[in-house]
Amino acid sequence: MENQQSKNSIEFLFETTSQYIDTRIELAKLKAVKKTANIIGILSTKLIVAAIFLFFLLMLNIGIALWLGDILGKTYYGFLILSFVYFVIGLIVYLNQEKWIKTSVANAFIKQLNN
Repeated sequence: MENQQSKNSIEFLFETTSQYIDTRIELAKLKAVKKTANIIGILSTKLIVAAIFLFFLLMLNIGIALWLGDILGKTYYGFLILSFVYFVIGLIVYLNQEKWIKTSVANAFIKQLNN
């Protein structure tokens, strides 16, 4: 009789442990989905804001290029000057991409995962 009771206790222990493990796995999945959805939401918002800001910058740059061209007498001079300015800025960003972009993006991603 005692052997049967200990067998039932062991079966109950295995069932309870199995249910606990299943619950923990499900909880981990739900937390991963929540974090992924949060990151996607943040990225989507930032991309939309960046796109709007880029349209603003595009129009501003066309205006500046036309204005510079008008001052210099030839429209294309303004575009050439602005292109050179952006080339220099792009070169500076390229040379510092590890420090300015990669590290800060990685840190922001890790911060979101740890929340």
